[in-house]
Amino acid sequence: MGKSYPEIDQNLSKFIQQQHVFFVASAPLSEQGHVNVSPKGLDSLRILGPRTVAYLDVIGSGVETIAHVKENGRIVLMFCAFQGPPSVLRLHGRARVVRPHDPEFSELAPRFCVYEGTRSMIVVDVTRISTSCGYAVPVMKYEGERTQYAAWVQRKGPQGLKTYKCEKNARSIDGLAGLSE
Repeated sequence: MGKSYPEIDQNLSKFIQQQHVFFVASAPLSEQGHVNVSPKGLDSLRILGPRTVAYLDVIGSGVETIAHVKENGRIVLMFCAFQGPPSVLRLHGRARVVRPHDPEFSELAPRFCVYEGTRSMIVVDVTRISTSCGYAVPVMKYEGERTQYAAWVQRKGPQGLKTYKCEKNARSIDGLAGLSE
C-alpha cells in the first residue's frame, strides 16, 4: 500500500495542487516540548523543484512551526485526498524560515499570492516522499475559502499586525524563540 518516491514527480505534483488543505507537523528537541500540527489553507504552497517545496506562513495565534524549524529544522507536510481516490502523501524534510527582509523572500515572492498577513515562508528541502492508502480518510466536499482571516488582517491594519506579532509570536508555547521584530 505505502510507497516511497525519489522525487515529487508530475503525478504527485498534480495531487498536491488539487488539495485545498494540508497539514504541517513539527516538534522541539525536548521530550517535554509539545508536538505541533497546523492545518494550512489559502493558495499558500508551491513546488519549487523535485525535492523542494515552500509555503507562505501567515500571522496567527502561535509560532510553533517557526520556533521548531529554527531550533532543529525537522518538518513533515501531509496531504490527504478528501475527494476522489483515497491517498495520503507525506513530505518529510529539513526546513528553514525565510523572512520578508531576507533576499530569498523577494526571489520567491513572485511565485506566490503574498497575503497582507504573511510573516514568512517556510522552505522545505524534502528528504523523504511517501504515500499511504488513506482508506480511513473520509470523503468531504470543498465548499470554499473562509473570509475571516482577510477581514481580521484588514481590521488589525499594519500597526496592529506588528503589535500582535510582538505579543503572540515572540515565543512558542514551550518558550522557544519565535519571531523578533
